[in-house]
Amino acid sequence: MIGGGAIDDSRSAGRYEGALRHIIHAFKYEGRRTLAVRLGAKMRAAGSDVLSDAHCVVPVPLHPWRRLTRGFNQSADLAAQLDLPMLHALWRTRVTAPQAGLTAPSRRQNVRGAFAMSPFMSSRVRRTMLIGRIVVLVDDVRTTGATLDACARVLKEAGVREVRALTLALAE
Repeated sequence: MIGGGAIDDSRSAGRYEGALRHIIHAFKYEGRRTLAVRLGAKMRAAGSDVLSDAHCVVPVPLHPWRRLTRGFNQSADLAAQLDLPMLHALWRTRVTAPQAGLTAPSRRQNVRGAFAMSPFMSSRVRRTMLIGRIVVLVDDVRTTGATLDACARVLKEAGVREVRALTLALAE
């Protein structure tokens, strides 16, 4: 596990700085969704080892209101580029403050209890795609890993054997 959390392995395609930071902002906040194709290719190359024997990818969910406001989930757009089945296994159960600008302890507190298994997933899909399987969580930026860890804990409680994380960028 990475840092004592629920993530078993993780990779990032780059550092959250310079040109990559600007591209992520254009993708995420300016709605330039066509960037997902190239960004996804960058993630596939950087994360080939964490993707190689995984069964599916699971995007980190946005709260439905944030998803409605933004118009898309950037993590789902990236996950769709990773050449594995994508499963919307998680549900964000409450609105959380944006993680940007929060301290590491505040980030963990902010996302504690904010995720659950999707109420729209059938028990058949859960049995065939999750229980005893290797899942790769996908998000755009990893800072402290609090969001990914909170999601991984829910997946493991649901029976996932191994949770890996793949992000576009790592902020340090």
